[in-house]
Amino acid sequence: MKIGVIQASSQREKNAALYACTARAVERRGRGDEVINFGVFSGSDAAFSYVETAMCISLMLSSGAVDFVVTGCSSGQGMMLACNSLPGVLCGFVQTPQDAFLFGRINGGNAASVPLGLNYGWLGQINLQCVLDKLFEGDFGCGYPPEDAARKAADATLVKRLNAATKRDMAEAFARYDPDLMKRALSWREVREYILTHGTDGTVCGLIRRSVSDVE
Repeated sequence: MKIGVIQASSQREKNAALYACTARAVERRGRGDEVINFGVFSGSDAAFSYVETAMCISLMLSSGAVDFVVTGCSSGQGMMLACNSLPGVLCGFVQTPQDAFLFGRINGGNAASVPLGLNYGWLGQINLQCVLDKLFEGDFGCGYPPEDAARKAADATLVKRLNAATKRDMAEAFARYDPDLMKRALSWREVREYILTHGTDGTVCGLIRRSVSDVE
């Protein structure tokens, strides 16, 4: 599994911690998953809002360039809402280890948003590590508690079907996006280049490639 780490520029100083905690949690999982850090990096002068970052997340997941994304903004809520407004994303808001464990086991989404400013405080990185450890503990979407696992897994599958059915697919949505928003999202070089190199959905990658050509 390829796991992307990306967050809004308002919390650029937390990027190193977000990446390190994700990488450590994934390593403990012991499944050979790859973690890719897209930034916004500390010290970078790049400025991307949570909406623009969510667009990048949607493009990465819809293109098949990554399988899961760990993200965040100051509260974590805005990023979660923006992500869930876009194709190909089912994002949970996880601020405690309990949230993270239940989201991973029960809901089995493909993105998780954490608060990187609100209540982060002293020793905030310890809570962040515990949250991500629990997020990546066990199988996604396996159901919980064990005695209700089958029912919980079935409900999660239904939610994913509803999510897909009630959203426009990327090909249709792409034509309706605000051109300035798309231009901003595709100006994120690390994201754009990774999608064009590693994306597996030919339709989405083609749309991105043509859009980049138009911008250039």
